[in-house]
Amino acid sequence: MAEGGGGARRRAPALLEAARARYESLHISDDVFGESGPDSGGNPFYSTSAASRSSSAASSDEEREPPGPSGAAPPPPRALDAQEPEEDEAGAGWSAALRDRPPPRFEDTGGPTRKMPPSASAVDFFQLFVPDNVLKNMVVQTNMYAKKFQERFGSDGAWVEVTLTEMKAFLGYMISTSISHCESVLSIWSGGFYSNRSLALVMSQARFEKILKYFHVVAFRSSQTTHGLYKVQPFLDSLQNSFDAAFRPSQTQVLHEPLIDEDPVFIATCTERELRKRKKRKFSLWVRQCSSTGFIIQIYVHLKEGGGPDGLDALKNKPQLHSMVARSLCRNAAGKNYIIFTGPSITSLTLFEEFEKQGIYCCGLLSVRKSDCTGLPLSMLTNPATPPARGQYQIKMKGNMSLICWYNKGHFRFLTNAYSPVQQGVIIKRKSGEIPCPLAVEAFAAHLSYICRYDDKYSKYFISHKPNKTWQQVFWFAISIAINNAYILYKMSDAYHVKRYSRAQFGERLVRELLGLEDASPTH
Repeated sequence: MAEGGGGARRRAPALLEAARARYESLHISDDVFGESGPDSGGNPFYSTSAASRSSSAASSDEEREPPGPSGAAPPPPRALDAQEPEEDEAGAGWSAALRDRPPPRFEDTGGPTRKMPPSASAVDFFQLFVPDNVLKNMVVQTNMYAKKFQERFGSDGAWVEVTLTEMKAFLGYMISTSISHCESVLSIWSGGFYSNRSLALVMSQARFEKILKYFHVVAFRSSQTTHGLYKVQPFLDSLQNSFDAAFRPSQTQVLHEPLIDEDPVFIATCTERELRKRKKRKFSLWVRQCSSTGFIIQIYVHLKEGGGPDGLDALKNKPQLHSMVARSLCRNAAGKNYIIFTGPSITSLTLFEEFEKQGIYCCGLLSVRKSDCTGLPLSMLTNPATPPARGQYQIKMKGNMSLICWYNKGHFRFLTNAYSPVQQGVIIKRKSGEIPCPLAVEAFAAHLSYICRYDDKYSKYFISHKPNKTWQQVFWFAISIAINNAYILYKMSDAYHVKRYSRAQFGERLVRELLGLEDASPTH
């Protein structure tokens, strides 16, 4: 028994790193762009951890080669002959002649669309996205499902139809797991570390378990429904409409997969039996996110078990899947001159040209291994035999599209039609001062950095409850995103200047208000 426990403890560091690998692979710290040394440990576009190399995060096209026998230096990357003709590239429209171009005009004023009063509570902000009419529908659907379930499998004498007040309390209990980071919401009624007597008195554990057993957003499939997420899709549509109505994004936005892994500290303390019980998610969740505020504008869920040529299994790690995801996330962005930042799995010339025709501009990191490089000049995708000096770069242009190859302890390539190739930027380093770069590189690093900070701050507040049913997993992830968005609006409102709650305090306050304990104040 002790041996098994020791094995779990030995695995804990690896589990902890795996849980954070996705964040680390995107992380931009003060040591940005490989300032730390030859191992590129501080590189924002890839991590030195093995787990992160398989992630869809950005990466350098030429990561470190493993040393040869006896520590021999790796062979230099293949270079194109300097005299190689470029007729093919010229014929495709690519040219080294650069021209200035103005940035896309953007005159909209981003931010909340509704001015909330200074007295607005946490639940007021939450109900901008999950109002009472949505909760009442959950009450109706849950009661319908309970009735049909009992008609089929036998009467449940302990069941009483759920009310709106109970449904709010039920949500409050689930949300509380995002603050305490306990996997089992039933810990509230236990006598252990995560017990909470003040919350436990609102509803009995037996009543909570009954509501949990029958909880539904859509009780039954209609004859016209074929979507695998039919039990949660109406809620996702309602949530999307609420996001659109409550907030106008800034011009710059990011497409990415948010960090929704379980709390790493919790995973590191899991027993081996608990880890075996945990099942891999059957869906992929992507978002379009405002890079200046962190507000998630749009959610897209793709089932891994989806069949057909557009199923995730058929398209996994292929450009078709990521292009489809990008189109879905940007379907409401046409004609607004937004600038969308993308990672290498989405970046492609074909997609960017398609978006430009719709009034959507892009700036994406390009990877020879992960990106669709169709239509790009080969000379820009191959590294020279002799690495250039730090900060040097080469640019070729086709129409409004610029392909940038920038060197900083590794070759980084960017594709953009949002920034002028002749405009200069800098990466400011503590050790080496300013490193010159095109403006697109500076903009990409700055906006990706914001999303990394968002992941670091808000990802730990995702609801910890992990049901077996896929639609319920999606539902609780969506609720978590709604709460994070509610907090972002709260911080932009007058209410924040009255009572400056942290994210944890805001969550505690929301839980207590949903449970009818408004007089309780958050702990400090």
